[in-house]
Amino acid sequence: MSMPAWSLHPQLERDTINIGDLPLSRVLVVDDANYPWLLLVPRRHGASEVIDLDEVEQAQLMTEIVRVSRALKAVTACDKLNIAALGNVVPQLHVHVIARRLTDSAWPKPVWGQAPAITHDRSELDAFIRELRRRIWLASD
Repeated sequence: MSMPAWSLHPQLERDTINIGDLPLSRVLVVDDANYPWLLLVPRRHGASEVIDLDEVEQAQLMTEIVRVSRALKAVTACDKLNIAALGNVVPQLHVHVIARRLTDSAWPKPVWGQAPAITHDRSELDAFIRELRRRIWLASD
């Protein structure tokens, strides 16, 4: 019997913009202009923890986290990167990569619940995504 097909959790689908797939993970931009915020979601059915991936997939996930983190830091010139896999609200395994600035509205606290989400300006978002895709080596749509 084969595994069910992978699908993105409905809340992640609602709250993000898909910018492409790496070998293991889907890369998403969180639709909140307060912070440059990406998610990596390994495309593995039923994975809720990093330990649900095999060792090769765990290594691949770390490689993808580093690639995306370097790109986000280069694009934003941020002061700090926050990287976390919490899953307390959305059980599907996903890794947050958030560019933080000493001047952002939540600093130095975590970003969750600190400020109401602000929708991205479309032209700024398009430019941000284009530059991220270039630096992450994702194909354009």
